[in-house]
Amino acid sequence: MSDLYFSHAFPRGVRVSSPAEGGGSVASPHDGALPRWDLRDLYDSPESPRLQTDLEQAEEDARAFADAWRGRLAQADGAAVASAIVEYQRIDEVLGRAASYAQLLFAANSADAKIARFSQSVNERLTAISTHLLFFTLEMNRIPDDVMARQMADPALAHWAPFIRDLRVFRPYQLSDEVESVLHEKSVTGAAAWNRLFDETMASLRVPLAGEELTLGAALDRMSSPDRMARADAARAVGATLQERIRLFSLVMNTLAKDKAITDTLRHYPRPTSARNCANMVEDGVVDALVQAVTASYPRLSHRYYALKAKWLGVEKLQYWDRNAPLTTQDEPLIPWADATAQVLGAYEGFDPRMGEIGRRFFDNAWIDAPPVPGKASGAFAHPTVPSAHPYLLLNYRGRTRDVMTLAHELGHGVHQVLAGAQGYLMSGTPLTLAETASVFGEMLTFRALLDAQADPARRRLMLAAKVEDMLNTVVRQVAFYRFETLVHEERRSGELLPERIGEIWRETQAESLGPAFEFAPDYDVYWTYVPHFIHSPFYVYAYAFGDCLVNALYDVFQSGHPGFQDKYLDMLRAGGTKRHRELLAPFGLDAADPGFWNRGLDVIAGFIDELERI
Repeated sequence: MSDLYFSHAFPRGVRVSSPAEGGGSVASPHDGALPRWDLRDLYDSPESPRLQTDLEQAEEDARAFADAWRGRLAQADGAAVASAIVEYQRIDEVLGRAASYAQLLFAANSADAKIARFSQSVNERLTAISTHLLFFTLEMNRIPDDVMARQMADPALAHWAPFIRDLRVFRPYQLSDEVESVLHEKSVTGAAAWNRLFDETMASLRVPLAGEELTLGAALDRMSSPDRMARADAARAVGATLQERIRLFSLVMNTLAKDKAITDTLRHYPRPTSARNCANMVEDGVVDALVQAVTASYPRLSHRYYALKAKWLGVEKLQYWDRNAPLTTQDEPLIPWADATAQVLGAYEGFDPRMGEIGRRFFDNAWIDAPPVPGKASGAFAHPTVPSAHPYLLLNYRGRTRDVMTLAHELGHGVHQVLAGAQGYLMSGTPLTLAETASVFGEMLTFRALLDAQADPARRRLMLAAKVEDMLNTVVRQVAFYRFETLVHEERRSGELLPERIGEIWRETQAESLGPAFEFAPDYDVYWTYVPHFIHSPFYVYAYAFGDCLVNALYDVFQSGHPGFQDKYLDMLRAGGTKRHRELLAPFGLDAADPGFWNRGLDVIAGFIDELERI
């Protein structure tokens, strides 16, 4: 199945709070109701006859496809190869629809044993079916360059040039069909099984706090309380809960890192990050330039900002639980869902009515699951599903300004996925480095609209500080995460890491990024465990920094009055995965390979901090 990307956190799965698939709403303290999604646009229920029929037919079609094409691609003409790709895409999209359904069910209720069993059963069935298709991309990559060039002269195959280009990126790392088949089939009992163990463990965690048993997401939310003692109590309670399972989490990390090292060695990837960079269609050197630019900017960004924050909070040193502390002792007014919807859609429509119209579909239809409920994946994501359906958004909306920004972020993903869907299943998916473009741009549009409408200087300062913190979390924090992963994976190649050693690496990389304004208690050493990207998608995290810096530079171009910006921007989103970052940014006069490009994005954050220093 094609690799679908996820925003923010998360698994490959989701579901609402009970097996009933109808949309609806859940009572909320914000405005009475929060929307639930309706998955019937995919399948009616786990027992759906259509689902069973689709899987049975897909297996029959996959076997027939293999019989028709195995060993024949290099001898076929371009038109014939193009027809094979069309059939491959048709079958693969059926598998993608079933996978999406199982994933969305599981993510919305990972604690339900029946849903977990259903999701695992579907994954195993899809893995078995897709084994019959595995030969196709492997054989495509074995077609000699001169033969492929002759085939590509046919216009029918030339249409698929981006798909073929991206396939052949992995050509140097491809193994024999037999080894690829074994790795594929064993994935359900390997990495996928460890992912499931992590997800179910996280979903079942309960944090004892102030006489309550809170989910991990709810307990983490308490670390944003205006009451410093409440933040400290929540932080210690979360740390103690994670510490109780640190051996399990360390085993999961060690096992997955070793599993990845074995595969990387077999494929001859030069370093742990190389596979991710290939999947992101970005050169190692471009990622290195990003990481170097961000780490070099720690002092002028995060170090400088958190020194200001310590002064504002009246403390000599910030503790780790102060990182997300609000800059006011007053509880933040809760923002009703209806107001959040109006704010985000207003910003999107103000930029371009076409973008607002697509965004409105998510609210007019049951495409969003918003309430924070037990068993649901924490955080947020957008799932593209398949072009023949539509994306879904998962949120945990608690009525904070940050939640409004998260809505704006995920809606950007959704709009991007709708626009890119016209490219078809195989070419609509966007590399992670570009997948964050529309989401971060949507956040920036919403923030600017809210900031411009704010006349109160004190409130404006709070909004600006909150935006800086979000940007630091997206850029500085994610690069620090990336450095943590890099060190863990590199060191794991020499042997298993003790939990204490993983904690040391975590503390060192986070202290380096946050700066001398912070001090860290020992219980912070376990906080790496709740970041799901480390488990599900190693080295995913730098894509956030890539996307934020890219969007900062892009927004700077927009503000400068670049002619035809909106049309060019929407064309960029429509391109899906058909173009690389150089092609997509060229119409805006930007180039990610230019060392100055990253600093242009980082300068936007520095400019916000400059403004805060002047207030």
